[in-house]
Amino acid sequence: MSELSVKHLLGIKYLNKDDLKLIFKTADHFKEVINRPIKKVPSLRDITIANLFFENSTRTKLSFELAEKRLSADVINFSSSQSSVAKGETLVDTVNNILSMKVDMLVMRHPNPGAGVFLSKHINASIINAGDGAHEHPTQALLDSYSIKEHLGEIKGRNILIVGDIMHSRVALSNIFALQLQGANLMVCGPKSLIPKYITSLGVAVETDLRKALQWCDVANMLRVQNERMDMSYFPSTREYTQQFGVTKTLLDSLDKEITIMHPGPINRGVEITSDVADSKQAIILNQVENGVAIRMAVIYLLASKIK
Repeated sequence: MSELSVKHLLGIKYLNKDDLKLIFKTADHFKEVINRPIKKVPSLRDITIANLFFENSTRTKLSFELAEKRLSADVINFSSSQSSVAKGETLVDTVNNILSMKVDMLVMRHPNPGAGVFLSKHINASIINAGDGAHEHPTQALLDSYSIKEHLGEIKGRNILIVGDIMHSRVALSNIFALQLQGANLMVCGPKSLIPKYITSLGVAVETDLRKALQWCDVANMLRVQNERMDMSYFPSTREYTQQFGVTKTLLDSLDKEITIMHPGPINRGVEITSDVADSKQAIILNQVENGVAIRMAVIYLLASKIK
């Protein structure tokens, strides 16, 4: 397969196995590019991309911007706090105004689940979902899968654990879809109040004992508690959460095998993982960040090749 089956990247659930293989193969090529002395290719010289961030972001926004510039695209950045959205303009009107400036592709982060899907029905440009509320974050799941593959060689049959605030996490859902597509076994672990009821219907195991969960897994993806998405308290205190669901070096060393630690960032050091875990050789957190640029270059390049 030489092209993606989709026009937009709205979520992992719209992709198939061949799409993932193609994205990873393309990312291999771009990873080699970004490790050269000259880190740029002229692939998208005639493409204009708008980054629309209706929610705060550091890593994802920088990663997309860097990926776009490495591909030689023209880039415009939009932040809703400094825009007419603050004056009451609708999403479709805002985007149509941007597109009338001859923009070919949009990278959008939005607090409302389904914002990208809604927009794709109203506009012609290609859309990449950079996170929609607590729904999906497809490029994060792709870079996570790519990082596991690079580190362990194979995803099929691996035991992957996701720990923390599953309910409010778009990373968790996208990862579940991506990893299952590649034949991994999935388990989630966290306070019962932060594990959604539907999770078992996705074929995901649930474990509330962190030690048992870590003993089962090959890879543990640690999520932060998303306080900004909570309208009530889901557990007694941060201290209690850390005691039950925080990963320490002592806990890791007491397991009878070495597991790989991941984190999508931002890390709350001392809450979900301690500093000595985040900075240990078992953690591939900085590899994830590096791979994020290559994966986003691959996605942008493959979607741009479908723009007629």
